[in-house]
Amino acid sequence: MVRQIVLYISLLLSLSLQAQPGKENISVADSVQGDSANIAKPGAFKRAIKKFMNFSDFDTLYISPNRYNYALMVTHFSNFEYYSVTSELPQPQKLSFSPNPHNKIGLYFGWRWIFLGWSVDVDDIYRKTNRKNRGTEFDLSLYSSKLGVDIFYRRTGNNYKIHKIRGFSDEIPSNYSENFNGLKVDIKGLNLYYIFNNRKFSYPAAFSQSTNQRRNAGTFIAGFSISKHNLDFDYLQLPEHIQANMNPGMKVNKIKYTNANISFGYAYNWVFARNCLACLSLTPAIAYKASDVDAETHEGKTWYGKLNLDFLLRAGVVYNNGKYFVGSSFVGKNYNYHRNNFSLDNGFGTLQVYAGFNFNLRKEYRKKKSK
Repeated sequence: MVRQIVLYISLLLSLSLQAQPGKENISVADSVQGDSANIAKPGAFKRAIKKFMNFSDFDTLYISPNRYNYALMVTHFSNFEYYSVTSELPQPQKLSFSPNPHNKIGLYFGWRWIFLGWSVDVDDIYRKTNRKNRGTEFDLSLYSSKLGVDIFYRRTGNNYKIHKIRGFSDEIPSNYSENFNGLKVDIKGLNLYYIFNNRKFSYPAAFSQSTNQRRNAGTFIAGFSISKHNLDFDYLQLPEHIQANMNPGMKVNKIKYTNANISFGYAYNWVFARNCLACLSLTPAIAYKASDVDAETHEGKTWYGKLNLDFLLRAGVVYNNGKYFVGSSFVGKNYNYHRNNFSLDNGFGTLQVYAGFNFNLRKEYRKKKSK
């Protein structure tokens, strides 16, 4: 339980990760205005760095800041994932695996940048689950006006099911499903990205409720990602009628690869009603994968086999009137690995449903209101 609390403390930091303009900035500017003639202007490089690091530089006709110090939120998380193993020779075959969705609920209290909370696994409420079958998920997404970062770590448990099979036998029904404990996956990685139209487009408005999008806006996004993937695939635990007909190329025991990619995509915020926002973002990535494969068949590597296409999807719908907010968001990642007569396609995502409210108006806005 302590691990879950620490995990979501980090995850919910993203709820208010947005620098806000304040009266202090105005007063400092006013105090030095008279002496500006006696102070040397900073160089072009320093001015560029200062402008780049100014996360409060946005167009208030399109984006309005959060005016409150504190927030209280209840949320529900669902984690999804799937893995597909494919081989084309001597005949096309495909095996797909996925566990049951993993659900958590929690209550969180925030003060500007810091959020503390408590969460519980829904499965623990209704039934006792075997801890050996549980995985570990860590997804931290930090959103600001210009820059974003995703940090993720996932270690799967032994609770997979075969949910799709193709190319083995006509006697196997299309709705075939069976437990499979021979798949273990360990993934960790980091995404960094830059938002070009950051003065008019706000990621935090859609995913961390720390600003409000007032008008429609879109933006191009460019980024870099690096991740490490370790997969153990014990195909000997597959049912005998599947093992007997497997392509040799599918008999892979271990896969270890490092994934580095450069991404470029587009995101759009649609204000479809007052205080209502829908966001959709798709970022394809050209990825280079350096791998180490332990298989029964050792085939030669080809340089072009290391280049693949990955995807990152974000979607969200939120109602936020500045005081109260309710919404849902989804962040999904997809990775593809191809090597000669073997392919691995895996994806995972987190669906969040939340509701909350802000309170305790900030001092600078209380003064404005009293005038």
